[in-house]
Amino acid sequence: MKTKFILVMVFLMAFVSVAKANLLTLAVDDLQKECNGGNAGGCFLLGFRYDVGQGVKQDYFTAAELYKKACDGGVTGGCYFFGVAYERGQGVKQDHFAAADLYKKACDGGVTGGCYSLGNSYANGQGVKQDYFAAADLYKKACDGGEAGGCFKLGVSYFNGQGVKQDHFAAADLYKKACDGGVTIGCFGLGFLYEYGKGVRQNTQKALDIWKKL
Repeated sequence: MKTKFILVMVFLMAFVSVAKANLLTLAVDDLQKECNGGNAGGCFLLGFRYDVGQGVKQDYFTAAELYKKACDGGVTGGCYFFGVAYERGQGVKQDHFAAADLYKKACDGGVTGGCYSLGNSYANGQGVKQDYFAAADLYKKACDGGEAGGCFKLGVSYFNGQGVKQDHFAAADLYKKACDGGVTIGCFGLGFLYEYGKGVRQNTQKALDIWKKL
């Protein structure tokens, strides 16, 4: 929930003009008025409120409807969360094809979470034909955009040689980037590489030091 909240706040601050930054502090009734008046940012934030039950009773169906309205209104963050709803089957019937389409729209609109999730779709063959090359490209786009989870998944791609040439050195660099970005499994992966000397000089003590910080 914390990760989703942070992403919504960051996206809204980028989307909403300074004159309407007070959307972030509006009550639910006021957000509903904004949404009804055609403010897609208001629909997006109201959708989030219903999604997590903040100030209203949690309602995935209403959240999905509002995310769709936000997406249709040009808020690509709404497309991303609408895609999440389809992937999880929350408020809508689970549909990996619809999720992948929405993740693409979000990614193309600059939402790095959309690139990361679309990468997962390609890696797992959910809603799209499995394609490790496309997955690696999308993980790179997410990583370059500051999505630490994308760095980890790209590191896995390099470690396994899926969609990219196997390169344990690149994997180590990406695991470190993910770890520094707060992705715990990236720290586990980096410790593993130090433990077995893959992509880095073997150093069991360093591996233990990394794991102790988790």
